[in-house]
Order: sequence, then structure tokens, then C-alpha cells
Amino acid sequence: MAAPAVKVTAKDFTSDQDVRWCPGCGDYSILANVQRVMPELGVPRENVVFVSGIGCSSRFPYYMNTYGFHTIHGRAPAFATGIKASRPELSVWIVTGDGDGLSIGGNHLIHTIRRNVDTQILLFNNRIYGLTKGQYSPTSQMGLKTKSTPQGSIDHPLDPIAFALGCGATFIARTIDVDAKHMQEILTRAHQHKGTAFIEILQNCPVFNDGIWEEMQDRKTRATSTIVLEQGQPLVFGTPDARKGIVLKNGEPTVIDLAAGDDPIAKGVVVHDERAKTASYAGMLATLQRPDFPMPVGVFRAVEKATYEDMLQSQVDSAIKQRGKGDLKALLHSGDTWQI
Repeated sequence: MAAPAVKVTAKDFTSDQDVRWCPGCGDYSILANVQRVMPELGVPRENVVFVSGIGCSSRFPYYMNTYGFHTIHGRAPAFATGIKASRPELSVWIVTGDGDGLSIGGNHLIHTIRRNVDTQILLFNNRIYGLTKGQYSPTSQMGLKTKSTPQGSIDHPLDPIAFALGCGATFIARTIDVDAKHMQEILTRAHQHKGTAFIEILQNCPVFNDGIWEEMQDRKTRATSTIVLEQGQPLVFGTPDARKGIVLKNGEPTVIDLAAGDDPIAKGVVVHDERAKTASYAGMLATLQRPDFPMPVGVFRAVEKATYEDMLQSQVDSAIKQRGKGDLKALLHSGDTWQI
């Protein structure tokens, strides 16, 4: 008889390591929510792998009671691709930051996403380098004064959502470190997606860039500074007595006021479609930035495309069918060989 299934909890996914982030860091919330979600996914701990590069976010594998790799700066996507290609049955999660993933690791992230490797990418975005003590990062705002930009950054910031879209990601979402319910929903959906799931998590660094996402994090201002993306629902935000919607005028997004009782769709408010055939609609959403627009949170895009590991396995199966399983010794002694 089969042994009864043992119910696991968040504690089962919590390692015995002391968590070493600064007090008040948004990483604590992300870790707690990931640990809460993992038992609900139905994947045994021995089939879960967390892979990270270098940075504050990259301590993550130490705190998860699963398999994990703390790898090289920016190279977590390359390691994760190898793991998933050789062991496609594993649930592989990549944990990175805006510096680790979009600067030194940008090239690796591009190719993991475009190949549609079935992994979940959690990109913590605090718009700063935290572990190396406060230098500006690829997502830092122009004018930000840091140790490496004492007169203010003159770099145009990179937008993670637009980056993922440009790479052809099949699942793209954004959530906020302090919104536990929303984050758990996004994590669950990302795991359910077959292919690369890219999640930008707005995360606060209380030491080097405190309050960078305050509007979106504060419950008092969240309703007017964010817009929640829900499939099939109009793009409406604001408070009940001051609703606003987003319409397209000459192809450009525009905010309009909605009076009490107004039907948003009748007013031309855009209806969210995460399954749109082209990425142009999601690209429009990516342009919505503060302070002119509310910042979208939720799923921008969710489409299907063949995964890298499935296509790779198909090639392997085809080769075995045509040539047999092969013999390593015969392979090494085939072709041009010589003796010394």
C-alpha cells in the first residue's frame, strides 16, 4: 500500500540558516511569501531548486529548505538552463536583482527568456546595488546621487517589464513586496505557466534607497498610484469616489475621469487582455510609469510557446531512435583519433 501523503507547511521549506538581511528589507516579505506558496504547489522539496547569482537577493537559496545553487555574478540563468535541460522534471526558480540580472547578467537573462526555458525568474527591483553598498543600478532613476554617481546618474533607466517583453517572455508580471496576497497569487500563476515566467518584484532597500516604491507600497496611496491588471477587466484605478480609467487616443494611453455610475467600457476604457497575440498591448502597459500614470501590477502577458527543454528532449529522442542509445567508448574512439 502506498504511504499516505504527508502535508507540508511553510516551515518545511524554511532552512535552519539565520536570515541575514538588513532590518526592514523587502526581501524578508518575499522570502516569507515564497515559503507560504511552496507547499500549495504540490512539488516535493527534493524536486525544487533555487538558483541565484550575487547580491542581497542571492542569499535566497540558503533560506529555502530545498536544493539550491549560489552561483556566479549574473550567471544564475545559465546554471538554471543547464539544470532544467538535464532534469526537466525539476521546478527551477531563479532569484536575482536589478543589478545582478540586468547589468552583468543581462546577456544570460536574455537568452534564458528567449529560449523559453521552463523556469520562474524572480527579479527583486530596489533600483540600487545593496550588497556593494549603494551604487546606482540599471534601473536607478536619472539624477540619483549615489557613491558611484555623486553628481547624479545620467543613465536612462532600464525597465524590467519592457526588457522581458523585448526578449519574448511568455509570462510577465509585476508585484509588490508588501502585498502578500497579490504576490502569492502571482507566484502561483508563474509556477503554473509552462515556459519562462518573469516576475518583477518592487522591493524596498531601507538602507540605500529607502522609500523608492513608497507610493505603491503604502495602502493609503496604492489605489491611486497602481492599477491592478485582471484578465477581461477594464483598466480602472483610483478610489470609489474618484475613479479613473485608461483609454487610447491616437494610439497613446490617456487617463480619463469616470463619474459615479459610468460604464468604463462604454467610455472606451481599455479592457485588459494578457493573452493578446502580439506583445504590443503589453508594451503599452510597460510605458505606464509614475507620476503621469498608475504603475500596473499583475500579469502583463501570458501566452504559450514550445519550451527549450521539450524541444531539446525531442531532438534527443529522435537521435536515439535513429542511431540507438550509443556507446561513450565508441564515440571517443570514432572519427579522427591517434595514439601517442
